Amino acid sequence: MSTTSVKLEISEEIDTLPPEDQRKVLDFARALADRRLRAQGKEKLRPFAQGFDLKDLEAMRKVIEEDCERVDLSEW
Repeated sequence: MSTTSVKLEISEEIDTLPPEDQRKVLDFARALADRRLRAQGKEKLRPFAQGFDLKDLEAMRKVIEEDCERVDLSEW
């Protein structure tokens, strides 16, 4: 099945749906595209991550979890 025929079939199906369901299809398609883009971004970073020692990565994760979720109300 060609890409063009798939797009046509999707379009025909969407035309039969009520507007609220069409919105759900649009949201789903955007979520799929977003997930694909995030995966591509991770692949671009992979070569940089290979240089880290596992101990160092665990230490960074721990510091981020402990320190980055705190709010210092007197800082402002």
